[in-house]
Amino acid sequence: MHLYNLWFVAIAVLWVGYFFLEGFDFGVGILTRVLAKSDTERRVLINTIGPVWDGNEVWLITAAGATFAAFPEWYASLFSGFYLPLLLILLALIVRGVAFEYRGTGDTDQWRQRWDLAIFWGSLIPAVLWGLVFANIVRGMKLDARHLYVGSLFDLLNPYALLGGLVTLGLFLVHGSVFLALKTTGDLRVRANRLAARMGPVVAVLTVIFLGILAEHAGRGLGLVAMIVLAVLAVGCFGAALGANRVGREGWAFALSGATIVLGVTALFVALYPNVLPSTLNDSYSLTVRNAASTPKALGVMTWAAAIFLPLVLAYQAWTYWVFRKRIGVEHIPARVPAHTT
Repeated sequence: MHLYNLWFVAIAVLWVGYFFLEGFDFGVGILTRVLAKSDTERRVLINTIGPVWDGNEVWLITAAGATFAAFPEWYASLFSGFYLPLLLILLALIVRGVAFEYRGTGDTDQWRQRWDLAIFWGSLIPAVLWGLVFANIVRGMKLDARHLYVGSLFDLLNPYALLGGLVTLGLFLVHGSVFLALKTTGDLRVRANRLAARMGPVVAVLTVIFLGILAEHAGRGLGLVAMIVLAVLAVGCFGAALGANRVGREGWAFALSGATIVLGVTALFVALYPNVLPSTLNDSYSLTVRNAASTPKALGVMTWAAAIFLPLVLAYQAWTYWVFRKRIGVEHIPARVPAHTT
């Protein structure tokens, strides 16, 4: 295997990990304004992701850094074409992170409500825009011979991309709901379970339509067959997740909803390969794993660094999830202490 193919797979794995992990905490962030009925319940929801949300974002940083180093042409064209959506995502993630840290530092309900809105919008905006971005990547963009984006913002708002935004939003909401059913107790657990069951059929229909259209943008031969197999498995896992959720098997429901995201994102990258950014103007203008890659020497150095440090990072994050694996409920939330009290 050429190193550029290896790094295409590595970047795909990083995005798969990011959407699996950040997907449920985006869902939880949105549900703080939907599922919680009181400030205490909202604190429960935030505490379910409090120890892990910042670690989940490391996958995004690593994926972006790996793309910059391994495929600089891909990175440059992505930011020229998706400048506004990616800027909005970045700002939303910054505001969201600040909100998690500052929400509990004020004494007034108004203070907390403002940060609650920041958490909601800081989770909702990326949940939608990531779907829009990746749907456009697979569908193709107006790249010229210099691999520069020559379309407009409205070209990015095509029906397939908007459908992609709805699909990622829906999947993250279901993924977040089953995560909350797994991590909470009492009435919150029951309501999270019920919400996932209600949203599931609608999200399933949207996902089937999205993956069905994706086949039109996939290559031919083994690539198309692999993409179809992955799409069918993704839909099957989602159906099984909803079934497990209905019978109260939250652990299986979460694992299967996560498998849906893993298989779905993998299908996107399989449909994309060997391109990394297709051009809708001329196939010869498309960016591929070959013409967008760094030099073999740079890829070789990156491969050694990844082989050494990646297992350490994965082991640490797995340990974090193990330490914070227990359920929490309103009974575990202490009374609020005024911020000015010493």
